Amino acid sequence: MSLGGGGGGAQQQLQQLAEEIEQIDEQIEALQGEIEGLRSQKTEIDEAIEAIETLDSGETVQVPLGGEAYLRAEVQDIDEVIVEFGGGYAAERDQDGAVDTLESKKDTLDDRIDDIQSDIAELETESEELEQQAQQMQQQQMQQMQQMQQQQQQQDE
Repeated sequence: MSLGGGGGGAQQQLQQLAEEIEQIDEQIEALQGEIEGLRSQKTEIDEAIEAIETLDSGETVQVPLGGEAYLRAEVQDIDEVIVEFGGGYAAERDQDGAVDTLESKKDTLDDRIDDIQSDIAELETESEELEQQAQQMQQQQMQQMQQMQQQQQQQDE
């Protein structure tokens, strides 16, 4: 790899590598945030499954209304659970059907988490390769500087 004339090109290449590494780090951070959000969704699903499996008809529950307000309500029929499928669609399911639907949603979230973790691993590999490339360029610059100093010393003698 040619470093160019006075080293300015090499500095520019090093700067570009540093910027690329920084962009990759930002992408990794965003993906890790996405994973945390997906894990939070899984926790909510687990809580819903637990509630569906443990509640019986006639029990009193607190229903969130939004804005951190709740209403006490009596479960009329535990076999009338409305489960959202996504895209704004929902359907009524019996207790077992609701749990199955929620378990399926968890599986989809797990698949998405696996995909994101794979993306993160690829980005980390790319970042490591860029860091190695930057280190090699720095070493080459150091060697060139040492050679120039040696030549200067020889000329001074």
